[in-house]
Amino acid sequence: MTTKAISSKQRRIINFIREYFQDKGYPPTIRDIAKGCQISSTSVVAYNLDRLEEAGYIRRHSDISRGIEFLDRQQGGRKLVYIPIVGTIAAGEPIPVPASDAGSIISTEGLEVSEGLTKGRQNIYALRVKGDSMVDALIKDGDIVLMDYVATAEEGEMVAIWLKKEQEVTLKKIFIEPNRIRLEPANSQMKPIYTSPDNVEIQGSVVAVIRRMP
Repeated sequence: MTTKAISSKQRRIINFIREYFQDKGYPPTIRDIAKGCQISSTSVVAYNLDRLEEAGYIRRHSDISRGIEFLDRQQGGRKLVYIPIVGTIAAGEPIPVPASDAGSIISTEGLEVSEGLTKGRQNIYALRVKGDSMVDALIKDGDIVLMDYVATAEEGEMVAIWLKKEQEVTLKKIFIEPNRIRLEPANSQMKPIYTSPDNVEIQGSVVAVIRRMP
């Protein structure tokens, strides 16, 4: 299942619309948004409003000066939930995923998605994908994956795995073989990774894939 995230500029616009409406009781004009969000061009504002409408955050009425209808987080039964983006699946330090008893984690970046995408799970976090090892599973470089924080996984499940000796994180399908673990890419041009069970730490399983708006 896929959905679309919004950019930081679009998030700023949404916050401005919400605050403006709460303060004045009616929506802002495009010029109000440009001024309030320090955006130099009204055409840039209009473009981002179109993207926000496509994503289901607002509804626009082009024949009305203040024709922006802000869709509530409960609109149509689609509750939105905030998901922290905590890192990138690439070589580097361990991903700071939430501990099972710690609730949420601190993150400077995040996105809002429909509650249906989280499937009722509580320990959901997001990671950016770097590389093309899972393209045949429709996960491309630059995509964002929603991860359920779990320490175990079923055979063939797509998981984020911390390789202790290599000091890197990889996104692969996991298979348990006699005396070893096989981490299988979804890319016919790439070979699987074989490693010992004690070198593997599962940091989450994939719940959904998100492609960011241009």
